[in-house]
Amino acid sequence: MSYFKTPYLKTHYLILLFVMLCATDKMFAQAPDTLRRELTIDFEIRPRAEFRDNFIWTPADTIMPNLQVTQRNRISITYRTKGLRLHASPQEIHKWGESGHFSQVGNLNFFELYAEPEITRNFFVRIGRQALSLDNGRIFSAAPWSQQSRAHEGIRFFYKKRFETDLTIAFTRPYAGHFDPAFSPVAPHTYKYLFVHHLKHKFSDKLILTTIQAMDLFRQPAGDMRYYERITNGGRIEYVRGPMYATVNAYYQYGKNAALNKIRAYYVQPEISVNTARALFRLGAEVLSGQKNTASKAIFNSFVPLYGVAWKFMGNMNLFTRFPADVHEKGLINPYLFIIYQSGKKLSLRSDMHLFYRSTRSSVKPGKYGVNTLALKAIYP
Repeated sequence: MSYFKTPYLKTHYLILLFVMLCATDKMFAQAPDTLRRELTIDFEIRPRAEFRDNFIWTPADTIMPNLQVTQRNRISITYRTKGLRLHASPQEIHKWGESGHFSQVGNLNFFELYAEPEITRNFFVRIGRQALSLDNGRIFSAAPWSQQSRAHEGIRFFYKKRFETDLTIAFTRPYAGHFDPAFSPVAPHTYKYLFVHHLKHKFSDKLILTTIQAMDLFRQPAGDMRYYERITNGGRIEYVRGPMYATVNAYYQYGKNAALNKIRAYYVQPEISVNTARALFRLGAEVLSGQKNTASKAIFNSFVPLYGVAWKFMGNMNLFTRFPADVHEKGLINPYLFIIYQSGKKLSLRSDMHLFYRSTRSSVKPGKYGVNTLALKAIYP
């Protein structure tokens, strides 16, 4: 169901945006004439056609080849003045040729809608719906590949000086009555509260440290006011020397899952790369822990990569998007090699090679799976 099926709700958001803009002008009406005001408007149209045939490992015999066309129409409006930034990104997800209709609106909502007041020169706050993209996007990402993308609602505190750090406190509301989960940037979230601390410190030109500490609280299945928590701690260390780059990304996950079993899971990603004049070579692997057949059912060993993306780490294909369901809770080992060749300023060729293994034994076959993909990228002025 679309959030804006009633004119009242659509008008409510437009009035809110207009009041925020007017309030800003009044707030700074006594400021000097040299005060800078800036209004930026971007418009994006992104149609995408997908043809899927025997896409997943073991599809049912009744699954037929499928052609689907979706389109994202998004407007980004940013208003800046001294000490304040306002941003709104309304978007429409359109579907073509779905359910016997030539064209229909999948959803109409806001990808982002926030105010960002500046407290001091180095400290500011972002309040409202906002994307949360941290590090390389494996744990927290705006998910730009999906048409609806991903956002969170809450407040985020930023501090930038000798190092960069931010603290996010997010929550969810009962979205199901207003949003279609398939095309909403917030409705799929099942947590009640989310706390995230992110820190990035550059010790030197060669050594960089990034840490992410996250805790999401869920309401217990009984539906009462008791909660259970899932905690994820870890980060990345990076070393750069000339054309050589080496990094290790690691996380440990603990707490409780939906079955109220204890979580003991981990994620490790080592990588080394070489950047030549024309080509970039990246060699690495991802290891996500999985459930062991001999393990006690009271301990859950499958790592869940929280609110990050998988497609850009796994062959640019949505083979594994729901962890741990898509790997049958058996974990995943993903050695990979990326080769990116820059043939000119506006044209590049990328090749991805992956092997996918389950990290624990399973009765479901196959246990090994390979993917090779090619991508051609052209940049126009």
